Parts: sequence; C-alpha cells; structure tokens
Amino acid sequence: MTGSRHDPARVPTQAPRAGSWWRTVRAVAWSLLGIRKGSEYQQDTERIGPLHIIVVGLVAIVLIVGGLITLVNWVV
Repeated sequence: MTGSRHDPARVPTQAPRAGSWWRTVRAVAWSLLGIRKGSEYQQDTERIGPLHIIVVGLVAIVLIVGGLITLVNWVV
C-alpha cells in the first residue's frame, strides 16, 4: 500500500538548520527588547538551534548585568 499513513517514502524529512551565530545574536537582542515580527520569529524557529539561543541568551544577560554593575560603580 503506497498511500498508507505509515509509508516511509512519504515521511517528510526535516531540513537542516542553516542559522548563524549573528542571526542568533540578532534574534536574542530583538527578543530582549520585545520587538519582533511574526514572520521573523517563524524564520528564526526554523533556522536557529535551541542550544545557540540558550548560549547567546546567557551571554547577553551576563553582559547586561555586568554593564549595569559597571555603570552603577562609575556613577557612585
């Protein structure tokens, strides 16, 4: 039966992710600001791996906190 639901020839294959680190940084930066287009979000979810988002997000948070600490020490 070639038309069955479990036909291995009809199983869609997942396209490889072609995201870059720069695209991940941009996606995380726009997400932290809260400014995102729906179409950009869809493209990012298809192209960027979850591990990249986690790593870039943690680095961004550390940089923001470090920047704030530096700013407060400079002002006071």
